[in-house]
Amino acid sequence: MDKKSYRKILHLDLDAFFCAVEELRDPSLAGKPFAVGGKAGQRGVISSCSYPARRKGVHSAMPTGHALRLCPELILISSNFGDYHTKSQEVMAILHQWSGLVEQISVDEAFLDVSDLPQPVEEIARKLQQQVLERTGLPCSIGAACNKLVAKIATNTGKSSSRGNNYPRSILCVPAGKEREFLAPLPAKAMWGVGPKMEASLAEIGLRTIGDIADSPLELMERRFGKYGTELHQHAQGIDDRPVTVEYEAKSISQEVTFASDTTDLTYLRSMLRDLSAKVGYRMRRDGVCARVIRIKLRWSDFTTLTRQVALSAPTDQDGVIYATAETLLKKVWQPARPVRRIGVGGANLIGQVHQLSLFDTQTEKERRLLGALDELREKFGKGAVQRANHLRRKDPKE
Repeated sequence: MDKKSYRKILHLDLDAFFCAVEELRDPSLAGKPFAVGGKAGQRGVISSCSYPARRKGVHSAMPTGHALRLCPELILISSNFGDYHTKSQEVMAILHQWSGLVEQISVDEAFLDVSDLPQPVEEIARKLQQQVLERTGLPCSIGAACNKLVAKIATNTGKSSSRGNNYPRSILCVPAGKEREFLAPLPAKAMWGVGPKMEASLAEIGLRTIGDIADSPLELMERRFGKYGTELHQHAQGIDDRPVTVEYEAKSISQEVTFASDTTDLTYLRSMLRDLSAKVGYRMRRDGVCARVIRIKLRWSDFTTLTRQVALSAPTDQDGVIYATAETLLKKVWQPARPVRRIGVGGANLIGQVHQLSLFDTQTEKERRLLGALDELREKFGKGAVQRANHLRRKDPKE
């Protein structure tokens, strides 16, 4: 294959993004074990944690209580999604200065195709990393390869090899034509999309590394895993022809809360549902999207989880519509004698904001203006600075 035909794909991942933003807000946190999300005495989970905390065994999605047992000195910080969103936009703007082909895959992660740039990919990665740090104050790690799959694995591999309490700020470039050689010794779970269940299924037939998968007969992979087996076998060779796509659309926006104590208080649950609906609506308006589907999630005290959703007659970003729909769904699944541990609300099937008002739809317009004013106050003074009277919730009866 002609070397000139190889693509140059970068995968950029902001290191411990939420924590890095919090350090910019409060530099005294540098070098300390801290985590974003979760509160002492409550049963929330960790959203992100600093590298000193990770050295103590703390990780994202870990229950707060367990994290505090592992690291009693852990500092807990409430999330500030408005700040994270702003910083994410700053980083994405920098990436777009380097390439018109930028694919944002999460708030802190993106691919970019720099095949048209004449510089070596290593030089591009170094300059981009430095530019992000200088302009935003945020550390990032970068993987580079001739396709998206290997670039992302390169980022993860570079970050995992980092030691100490500092941000990794790693750069790992896989030379074109060396993809299979790079992937071969890595564990199967390093493959994008291989979770614990698939890892166990692969181990059952003796496939523990990516190299094992690449060397296995294609017929075996297809017989055992169907179409996914074909894809996995191809990816293990380092082959991935997917393009960098420029459109990024969040699939859903949701908010959840885990209660300090399980509750059967329907009035309290409705109150929390209203709070969560307001937060979802605020995030939708901030991101300029509307939801065509509203869903709720309930987790009972026995950890059984139930999700219900309904399609709307018209897309919405309005707190009241989100809440009314979520409350209707709650009524349908409510079991008075069954304690609830966690509740969540979300909007899905998101599209750009659509505000189609009739000449007589003055109430909707008033509501929109009121919500806009509240959003401005929240941006200026913080999310908890102002609430509508009907959002003042009852205290948890177990608090």
